[in-house]
Amino acid sequence: MFRRVYLDNAATTKVDERVFEAMRRSLTDQFGNPSSIHAFGQEAKMAVDRARHQIAEILHAAPNEITFTSGGTESNNLAIRGICQRHSPGGGHIIISAIEHPAVKAPAEALQDLGFEISKAGAGTNGRVDPSEIAELIRPDTVLISVMLANNEIGTLQPLREIAGLVSKERASRENRQKIFLHTDAVQALGKIPIDVLELGCDLLTISAHKIYAPKGVGVLWAKRGVRLAAQNLGGNQERGFRGGTENVPGIVAFGKACELAASSIETETTEILGLRTRFESAVLERIPGSSINGDSEARIPNISNIAFENVDGEGLLINLDMQGIAVSTGSACSSGSIEASPVLLALGQDEKRARSAIRFSFGRFNTSEDVDYVLERLPGAIETLRKLA
Repeated sequence: MFRRVYLDNAATTKVDERVFEAMRRSLTDQFGNPSSIHAFGQEAKMAVDRARHQIAEILHAAPNEITFTSGGTESNNLAIRGICQRHSPGGGHIIISAIEHPAVKAPAEALQDLGFEISKAGAGTNGRVDPSEIAELIRPDTVLISVMLANNEIGTLQPLREIAGLVSKERASRENRQKIFLHTDAVQALGKIPIDVLELGCDLLTISAHKIYAPKGVGVLWAKRGVRLAAQNLGGNQERGFRGGTENVPGIVAFGKACELAASSIETETTEILGLRTRFESAVLERIPGSSINGDSEARIPNISNIAFENVDGEGLLINLDMQGIAVSTGSACSSGSIEASPVLLALGQDEKRARSAIRFSFGRFNTSEDVDYVLERLPGAIETLRKLA
């Protein structure tokens, strides 16, 4: 029996009906410009403020630390460019990990044209950054460290608290010299693990709506109170001057509702999704010879399973499964169309052949046991066919 199964939730998620309804009401009833002083504008402003509180709550942050953007990429750009251009305009030093999302890597590398130098910390064979390597890379002119909270391809969680401790120690030793900040891309972690910005110890944190069952085109940059940024979107004075432009009210309302739902169900939902993933991985490893998990088996968000299949081309497997109604990916959706092997897997020390054999299965709120059964029924045959062709 043909079935359609979506296992690419790390790329984007289906909009939850409850989120859609909140967004629909905003489109029809709160259509004013939040900057307008009349009643229609103030209704829209109240809707934005309510969402700001909902999002602040899931992060354990203050509402006035939330800046709305168009998504994770803009939030990362605002954090990286905003900090470096504000606090070290003449150039300086940036540290990122070797497995960062392109939305972190690209703006950091672009700053090299303005006199900045970049150091990249490795991630070891298990995909986790070693804080001691970060400590060795810190220089007197280091202005920013950016390490993602959870990797988008293999799901590994990074030791942010330990890295934050290093930054705090370095900050104390500098007195009135060059300031140093810690940023984390938490796009994949939101809704999968509890996030407390104060406990993490970072200065800036990025999240995105479409990873937690809200629409695309909305993001947030959390910036700790007192952290100043050089604005990247110049125009009006929206978002405390950090990000000019009329706010996407329906998208923001949807993001707020999605965060409210995630906060109320994270424990039960995480348990259910982890159960699906665990059953799936156990069956794959048992039934399919030459299969292995990429990344750390324990320090990982519950929804991502990145599996390498020996003597199989990942792109070929993706296409084969797609023809059977199963949606998966070979890595970051933002890198789709690239003919290169995954930079994340290569950074783990894998050779190109193994890196190209990997598939990311990412589970979500709407997946069921029947979905897992269907994929387990079709996957072995697809791999056997591809191995014969090879």
